[in-house]
Amino acid sequence: MEKLKKRWDIVENWQLLFPFLGMTLTICSAYLFARRLLHLFELNNTPFEWALTIVFTSIFSIILFRFFIWCFKKLEGKWPVTYRWEMIAIFIVFAVTGSTAAKLAAPVTELIGLDRETTNTWLFWTIRILIIFPLYQVLLVVFGWLFGQFRFFWSFEKKMINRLGLGFLLK
Repeated sequence: MEKLKKRWDIVENWQLLFPFLGMTLTICSAYLFARRLLHLFELNNTPFEWALTIVFTSIFSIILFRFFIWCFKKLEGKWPVTYRWEMIAIFIVFAVTGSTAAKLAAPVTELIGLDRETTNTWLFWTIRILIIFPLYQVLLVVFGWLFGQFRFFWSFEKKMINRLGLGFLLK
């Protein structure tokens, strides 16, 4: 445990929540990938289903962990964080925000009367992305605040708004 605390600059026990939450979410994502792969190749409902699920979940977990560690190393000097565990919190916020914005876009498109089957595909996805984008921006700051990273995400949002040429909205 001390090795984990030292590696992620954890000084308070409550900060252990972020590495454990990050590991749990990564394993859950790997499990969902494995299940999707089994369904894709119609290997579900076979005698080997759970064995294959465990094997593929393990493989995907290792791949995802290595990818995230690589991302942490690349972004460590670029993101203004004091502790390494804050990077885990930031990654979690990005993941939760993206998933939530995508899920919330479906009821919003239905609310305005757009349906995937009856609307032109290009029009449907263009409008859906235009709905997701501002929703994502708002949720990013909200989830950033909930995970104790408001300052990082507010700064991130201001940069993004300025890069889009919408800096006048902040004044």
